[in-house]
Formats: sequence, structure tokens, C-alpha cells
Amino acid sequence: MTTIKLREMQVNQTGVIVSVKGSGELGRRIRDMGLVPGKEVKIQGRAPLFDPVSLRIMGFTLTLRNNEADIIQVEVNA
Repeated sequence: MTTIKLREMQVNQTGVIVSVKGSGELGRRIRDMGLVPGKEVKIQGRAPLFDPVSLRIMGFTLTLRNNEADIIQVEVNA
């Protein structure tokens, strides 16, 4: 298993959140959306300029900007 940033995941790739590095308001908001350690995420797609990224978590679709996705560490199969 390899740990990478959520932003670095490929479309249709699945992984498990390991940590959320953000602090303060951004970190709290990310965790409030359900992006917490242990949850499985799948990248659904990206905008034409690769920002934002669309992901699937806990049965719903969520879109994050790249700066938000950068603070989330995900474990993926190599």
C-alpha cells in the first residue's frame, strides 16, 4: 500500500483516508464533510483543468478544490 495526497489519485481509483493534515477552519470543514480517517473514497472525475476533483464517499458525491484535496492523505494499492 502507498500513501499519497487525494489530489494525486487517478479517476476511478479507490483509497482509504489515512489523515487530514489541515488545521483550523479548513481542517474542521473537511472533517465535517465526512472526510475522516478510515473512510473509503473513489475519484469520479476531474474538471478539464484538473481543478476541482469529484469524489464519491459514503454514498454521496463531493467536489473539492485541489488545495483542499492536498491536505488529505490516502492509502491506495500500488
